[in-house]
Amino acid sequence: MPLPDDDHTGSRIREQRRLARLTQRELAARIPYSLSLLNQVECGARPATPGFVAAVAHALRVDASKLTGHHAVTSLPADRLVALVSPIREALDRFDLGPHPDLSEVRPTPVLIREADTLCQQVRATHLRAAARALPTLIVELTHIVWTEPSTAAWQALASAYRTAHDVALKLDYPDLARVALDRMGWAAGRASDPCTEAVQRYKRATLWRCATSTPLILSGQSLLAGETSREALAVTGQLHLGLATVAAKNEDATAVETHLAAARELAERVGGEAGDVHWLSFGRVNVRLHELGASIAMRRYDDALGQARTVTLPDSTLTSRRARYLVDRALVEMEAGSPKASLKYLAHARKVAPEQTRHLPGTRATIRGLVHMSRRAPDSLGGMARWIGM
Repeated sequence: MPLPDDDHTGSRIREQRRLARLTQRELAARIPYSLSLLNQVECGARPATPGFVAAVAHALRVDASKLTGHHAVTSLPADRLVALVSPIREALDRFDLGPHPDLSEVRPTPVLIREADTLCQQVRATHLRAAARALPTLIVELTHIVWTEPSTAAWQALASAYRTAHDVALKLDYPDLARVALDRMGWAAGRASDPCTEAVQRYKRATLWRCATSTPLILSGQSLLAGETSREALAVTGQLHLGLATVAAKNEDATAVETHLAAARELAERVGGEAGDVHWLSFGRVNVRLHELGASIAMRRYDDALGQARTVTLPDSTLTSRRARYLVDRALVEMEAGSPKASLKYLAHARKVAPEQTRHLPGTRATIRGLVHMSRRAPDSLGGMARWIGM
């Protein structure tokens, strides 16, 4: 069952109709338009006029924006989301203003360093809101520290806090803020003179941009680590190879994909075990296999992906964010294999494991859309999942 590639108002009307468990004839009976026109609109042969959209939205009891494509991407109300994100934006803006004149008390540097690591861990555990609430104060205090008592460790912690700001902003669908945070991460990493952190920043930039500059960015990160043999450098270099494999997969360059996956496998063996403690990259044998699965999905090699997904065993130590991503990928390939019940089972598991992250993953929406297209009348469980992600 190929993923639906028709993303237009008619296809969204079809999705909402099926989620409402109505046939075309039953919906046509509820609107002042003919069954023939409804069929043509759903197929994309005729455009949906504003009046037609309004009538269908009223009949289906949904907001018209669900039919025109402007869907909500977060479960938080807009005002609460802004209240969560605005303090992070303000903290990022203080980076070059020197010591903070109004701070009455600043925690010791070792305490701030530990908190930076804790917040990074919280994001990996998909506790996004908790991390978002604590970030502004941490960033402000660390910014003050690097201007008054600069040290390599303080600059590294500030770079880590900026990285967490990027991760939170991206997961809450603020890509522009995520880019600002990455710029700040590069600024702090450069002052820390830490090539591994700089390389991670370039990897993050490449995965955020996903454009022609992605490969040069990752290669420049590898050049920073040329000749380095520490466990940290090997793990970061391996992750950069996984990034290059991801880029190659999106370009459908299977040869380059295998070249970089092979290099990553070799580095994973040298690192030994799962290097979850290295920049929270989770680099290791399991991560290589998960990227192999992701590459097969990106190249639409779903038979290969299904075989890979069914042989992956995640250890108990797997980070929650990684586990949720695997479950969504597994749901996607099960749907492609024509196993809707299995697909829904893995989506439900992902939702239970990491609801905040699962709701925003592109694979979640793609899988639910595919399942809706497979169903003449969507089952209640699928309808509930669709409503949960804002379809």
